[in-house]
Amino acid sequence: MKKLIQTLKHIWAIDELRNKIVVTLALVLTYRIGTQITLPGIDPNKIEAASAAAQGNGLLGIFDMFAGGAFSQASILALGIMPYISASIFMQLMTILVPQLQKIQKEGDSGRKKINQWTRYLTVIVTAFQAGAYVAYLNSPGYAPAIIAAYAPYFWFSTVITLTAGTLFVMWLGEKIQDKGLGNGTSIIIMVGILARLPQSIIQEFSAKGQKGGGGLLIFLIEVAILVTIVMGLIILVQGVRKIAVNYAKQIVGSRQFGGARQFLPVKVNSAGVMPIIFAQAIMFLPTLVSFTNLDSAQGIVKVFNDHSSWPYMAIYSIMVIGFTFLYTALIFNPKQISEDLKRNNGFVPGVKPGQPTADYIGAIMDKITLPGAIFLALVGIMPGFAQRLGVTQGFSSFFGGTSLLIMVGVVLDTLQQIETYLLMRQYDGLMEGGRVQGRQVDTASGM
Repeated sequence: MKKLIQTLKHIWAIDELRNKIVVTLALVLTYRIGTQITLPGIDPNKIEAASAAAQGNGLLGIFDMFAGGAFSQASILALGIMPYISASIFMQLMTILVPQLQKIQKEGDSGRKKINQWTRYLTVIVTAFQAGAYVAYLNSPGYAPAIIAAYAPYFWFSTVITLTAGTLFVMWLGEKIQDKGLGNGTSIIIMVGILARLPQSIIQEFSAKGQKGGGGLLIFLIEVAILVTIVMGLIILVQGVRKIAVNYAKQIVGSRQFGGARQFLPVKVNSAGVMPIIFAQAIMFLPTLVSFTNLDSAQGIVKVFNDHSSWPYMAIYSIMVIGFTFLYTALIFNPKQISEDLKRNNGFVPGVKPGQPTADYIGAIMDKITLPGAIFLALVGIMPGFAQRLGVTQGFSSFFGGTSLLIMVGVVLDTLQQIETYLLMRQYDGLMEGGRVQGRQVDTASGM
């Protein structure tokens, strides 16, 4: 406790770090205030019943979780940052698959600015489409009574404009956190939205276990212990690397010697990060759209894909996560490029010939460590389903794994890494006695 207090004093003593923390907290508070403002034309007094129905829906409940409850509350920030995330993911994939975009990205700062600007334009288009779908959802029987009748003729147009402006405002907040605050702005906004529902979920779970036949306090404490264990395992997955030894040839320039040192090439166990789970969830959501067609023959399919705790859903989901892990890793990890960079810098892997043999060697190692990483990632993805089957409430079970837990662990590690860097630069002790905190190296383009 004494060391913790001393570390907090050191953090507050660094003016630049203190200002970044204050700015980040102020912008996050602004975002949370915005999630409480209801859309024009909606009666706030009639929202509560519809909100409870949305939170209980498996599909819409996930959207609501990422929006910090704003989705079910019909807030002006109901769509949150997710349209920007979708646009960023699309542009990131296009820069990998389209050579022209890849060339623009390699132009340096000017190229990145062009990609970012196109991402913003795409965000407006995606948000407008999603806003139209959200208006249709608000006209469903659950929310329709909350729409003020006198405002109904203008509701569609004003809601689309308001939601689009709200998403752009959240995107602006994320960029300001990135520039003047602490951590990756987009990731922090997502994490805050997820954490906003944690206290309510804990209270609901505690109340459920306190009821007759719920299991009591002991079961609740066991669940918390299991959650802590899962978080610790996830930290190992996020930080786990395989170090490949690399030697650099000696070079003598004049009277000085360069190179000759032995270094390590860190290859992450989970190079794909949270992307495989996001892709798998996006694909698994598609069959649920059949429910809107009211086709009786599709009810079985809809039931399977909308029930995240069913065995068929978890089996298909696991296979898709493993497959997307290998696919996305292959897209972002290029052993041939790494081999060429090593050769250009007079580096080589001991016992392996430079060029294609080195690329094959690095690729083989990557495949070996990606398989266990993909399996563990799939287990993390289906852990909420297992928790629901064991009697955990739906809200609390979402924190036992999946995208939400991966994002929270990754963002916390990244933020702690930045704070530790400031402390070490000022010759203070780091946050950890046994070594430095390692983050995920978040991609600023996608925010993940």
